Amino acid sequence: MKKLTSFRADFTASLVVFLVAVPLCVGVAVASGVPAELGLVTGIVGGLLTGLLPGSSLQVSGPAAGLTVLVFEAVKEYGVSTLGALVLAAGALQLVMGALKLGRWFRAISVAVVQGMLAGIGLVLIAGQLYALTDAKAPGSGLANIGSLPGLVADTARSQTALSALAIGAGTIAVLVLWPRWRRAARILPAPLAAVALATTTVWVLDLPVARVKVSGLLDAIQPPGLADLGRLADIGVIGTVFAFALIASAESLFSAAAVDRLHDGPKTDYDKELMAQGAGNAVCGVLGALPMTAVIVRSAANVHAGAKTKASRVLHGVWLLVFAAAFPAALGVVPLAALAGVLVYSGCKLIPVRALRPLWREHRGEAVVLMVTAIAIVTVNMFEGVLIGLLMAVVKTAWETSHVHLEVDTPADEDEPVLVRAVGNATFLRLPKILDQLEALPADRDVRLDLSGLRHLDHACGAALTNWEEQHRRSRQTVELVS
Repeated sequence: MKKLTSFRADFTASLVVFLVAVPLCVGVAVASGVPAELGLVTGIVGGLLTGLLPGSSLQVSGPAAGLTVLVFEAVKEYGVSTLGALVLAAGALQLVMGALKLGRWFRAISVAVVQGMLAGIGLVLIAGQLYALTDAKAPGSGLANIGSLPGLVADTARSQTALSALAIGAGTIAVLVLWPRWRRAARILPAPLAAVALATTTVWVLDLPVARVKVSGLLDAIQPPGLADLGRLADIGVIGTVFAFALIASAESLFSAAAVDRLHDGPKTDYDKELMAQGAGNAVCGVLGALPMTAVIVRSAANVHAGAKTKASRVLHGVWLLVFAAAFPAALGVVPLAALAGVLVYSGCKLIPVRALRPLWREHRGEAVVLMVTAIAIVTVNMFEGVLIGLLMAVVKTAWETSHVHLEVDTPADEDEPVLVRAVGNATFLRLPKILDQLEALPADRDVRLDLSGLRHLDHACGAALTNWEEQHRRSRQTVELVS
């Protein structure tokens, strides 16, 4: 009886997650510059394969907005045919990292860097999708998209077709914001599906001249990578993209797992097994030429809130996606692109931690700086280098904060006795100017006894500098005694 009750709960939850997943799978695929069907393929693999594997019991995997910008850049640079090879290699890397028990180490990544990464992705995603809101083509990179926004406004104002598309996109965003406040309706129909359905109905009833999703068929969209595509994995640029796919997808999945674990009282995530499950899913997605997958917090939270009890709910959601993609592919052809752009603009806004930034600035200003630098670097440079800059900033900030050193100076009244100086803390090269300034300020005509026993850490640079300072003072006929 208990199993039957759990299955009923999982069955209901799977339908809710399916309804949430459909517009997001399609929207992410279109924004990534690939056929819409490939988004559904990734969602299907995330449900049927990753959903079956051990790791996290309730989080749901599929294509995510967080990787949209990186995938778009990769498709633009290397082509859709090479995407499968990139995803396959990233999945293999995830499998290796999971086998080496590296999953838990992703929990050591600075939260500010992760938030900054998501904020940067959100900004680039919004900047790109604002063009899709008006059925226009984005110029390219994040900075180019932002710089061309005034021209987009002028072009939109002069085009009736663009204004129609903008109205559909803006209406979609309005529904996404307001729908959850109508709690009774939100329990029945998820906001993304309601918004896209209303937009599609409006376009059909009014016969608006707006662009719609291009449909090529599920089997036609699947393009397994060939030998030439796999051969490109030896290129330096491709290797960097593979690492970016693997690291960002892993970080997003494992941070999502930590968030989902806080939402329920069931079994908690095994991070290494979850990393291997994500790797297996991405490897299969790569073989099929589909989008990379991550665990998606929006779908996972919907799964938990809908009452899911076991992993059966996420597997069933994959079944429903497969049935939809196989039986009703033509249904995608009536969906306006502006509506999907509205969904992604809203998703991009949700990635930016606006509410958390103000208290973070008040309480941990250094963390807020790391967050903002990471986001700005991603917008101005690119995803991979922006994350590296953020990680470097986090390391430098941590090194600075942990390298506090204090010199306690005791100057006896008797001039024949040495000045007692006791160093306490961590003496690193970052604090070397401060240490030397304080030592140079000691009385020039007094002997010095420098006690280093209170130091928890003394790096090579500080040790060498103190030795040089000691030799200089000995040459000036002062007695310097070092105690360590």
